Amino acid sequence: MTIDRIPVGSAYDVLVGRGVLAQLPAVVPDDATRVLLVHPPTLAHRADELAAALRAGDRSVLVAQLPDAEAAKTADVAARLWSRLGEAGFTRTDVVVGFGGGATTDLAGFVAATWLRGIRVVQVPTTLLGMVDAAVGGKTGINTPEGKNLVGAFHEPVAVLCDLDLLATLPRADLVAGLAEVVKCGFIADPRILELVTADPAAASDPDGEVLPELVRRAVAVKARVVAADLKESSLREILNYGHTFAHAIEQVEHYTWRHGDAVAVGMVYVAELAHRAGLLAAHLVAEHRRVLTSLGLPTTYRGGRWEDLLAAMRRDKKTRGDLLRFVVLTDVAAVTRLEGPAESDLRAAYDAVSATD
Repeated sequence: MTIDRIPVGSAYDVLVGRGVLAQLPAVVPDDATRVLLVHPPTLAHRADELAAALRAGDRSVLVAQLPDAEAAKTADVAARLWSRLGEAGFTRTDVVVGFGGGATTDLAGFVAATWLRGIRVVQVPTTLLGMVDAAVGGKTGINTPEGKNLVGAFHEPVAVLCDLDLLATLPRADLVAGLAEVVKCGFIADPRILELVTADPAAASDPDGEVLPELVRRAVAVKARVVAADLKESSLREILNYGHTFAHAIEQVEHYTWRHGDAVAVGMVYVAELAHRAGLLAAHLVAEHRRVLTSLGLPTTYRGGRWEDLLAAMRRDKKTRGDLLRFVVLTDVAAVTRLEGPAESDLRAAYDAVSATD
């Protein structure tokens, strides 16, 4: 069994490989006497197995089932977990374990960051999206009616375990949606990712093959390099938000019924169209976005007819400064810059391009 250790600076390692779940008891710090293991409903049986393995080390382990997906990321759910921690007497040497998809790891990290102003967290993402994005980098957060992840904190985990065997259990639509974040890493930093997808899109989405594990390792490595250089998103880390301004707007106006990866796929096409209209990105690279994403079965259009609502949501994006809309854009593959204050006509024209019927 080969396990790759991808360092995030000197802070922690991301373990990527098959059978990595067995490493969980070893990565929980020895001085942790209490563990809170949080999980979504679909992982209840596996969570009980992990809890039993952790108890073998003579630890007290609490297990908390969360609402599914984005419904977990609310202040009410966080408050219930804080109560569990208080009742059990969790101290600063104790640990929260997030076992689930991106919503679970976001919430687990936020609860750990805010309890006693910060206790340790181990992230165990079970989805492709969680492995290559949400669980790595120390971003934590919950949603509010005004937007996604508007309340949160930077709080690095002590370890991240990415067990590739778990990808075989994912619904096909969830696996494909997670590939959007992989493709994003290809466009912003690692063109080899795009080459691998282009060479064999079917292999890129095969959890039993060898191409998808390489894509996971490459995407994690991109995020690890960026996060190590800029934990708190003061400059470089913003590149990881490529496509996310429009994506988060879609998620909000659609009341989180869209998969995050699907929204990111459309968001990347939107921002490519926007960069083209601003004279920054060639037309053939806009077409390349559509070609790569379509080859994987990801959406490239949004036909909700909600432009004013989307624009209002984008104005609440975390990258906005005052009334100035800011977007991460490309000038070429792996050449990233920022577009600040684009013309209203360009914003609308890019929307028209992604909402046009075939």
